[in-house]
Amino acid sequence: MTTPAAVEIAQVTHRYGTRTALDGVEFTVASGEIFALLGPNGGGKTTLFRLLSTLIPLQAGAIRLLGFDVARDTHAARRSMGVVFQAPSLDKKLTVTENLIHQGHLYGLSGHALRERVDEMLARLRLSDRRDDRVETLSGGLRRRVELAKGMLHEPRVLVLDEPSTGLDPGARSDLWEYLRLIRKEQGVTILLTTHLLEEAEKADRLAILDRGKLVALDTPDNLRATVGGDTLSLESDEPEALVAGIRERFGWEARRFDDVVRLEQPEGHRLVAQLVEAFPGRIKAITLGKPTLEDVFIARTGHRFLSAEPAPVATTKKRRHAG
Repeated sequence: MTTPAAVEIAQVTHRYGTRTALDGVEFTVASGEIFALLGPNGGGKTTLFRLLSTLIPLQAGAIRLLGFDVARDTHAARRSMGVVFQAPSLDKKLTVTENLIHQGHLYGLSGHALRERVDEMLARLRLSDRRDDRVETLSGGLRRRVELAKGMLHEPRVLVLDEPSTGLDPGARSDLWEYLRLIRKEQGVTILLTTHLLEEAEKADRLAILDRGKLVALDTPDNLRATVGGDTLSLESDEPEALVAGIRERFGWEARRFDDVVRLEQPEGHRLVAQLVEAFPGRIKAITLGKPTLEDVFIARTGHRFLSAEPAPVATTKKRRHAG
């Protein structure tokens, strides 16, 4: 028996005036899955997050959350999901516990049941010793934990997060993902998050890549990287256009220029480094060799680089750099 999808996005289109933010986007998220919406700023992921979390109304298409149509069954959909926004939603002048108590009241929780649930969330997110601290005294990582506690307080079956790692140091990011995997394992929570961080998208079970409002890729990180094939070579040159033309003419390989860098994908790339340097003496300043990344997938699907407002973390794939 097939498990019904937790989230269904069907031909969703959204416009701001003449600008199309989403253009016929369609995919499903399986129950218990950790799913990432990856894209550069302006790609459409934040608009989709706002539609999912019912912050803005649907213009075209349909979104169903655990079977509830978010346009017609908005109240039921909201009660079934937890939402963690990119912008802080905590009252900094209140304590951690007071923030959670007020959140519980919004969902009809009160009395002993609410106090028990608050204690449980504080313990689960290792915040018990900070329960009486004002939020304004907490670090960014601790504040993000309180945001997660708020989002999970009413025991939602779907957790939706917008850029959850923004502003967090590597240690806090690691803690965040440890918790996300824990609630998926112990409570079967479906997690859908937006991110512009390639490293973060690698941790998801599956991901959808959005660019300029269109869905350009959808699969597991491993399967998407496999579509690129071979190794990636990045060649730095003062004459990138001439180098692209020379590679095509000399070897018949497809190459692309991105600023002063020429990129190509070929099997057994390590064997080609010497050939390229010898074929174009003095025209290659450096060559970087590596395995395909999600950025390579993005380039292959869109024809341009993945530009992010925040510098991407150091890639986990080991690369070798050869001076030309």
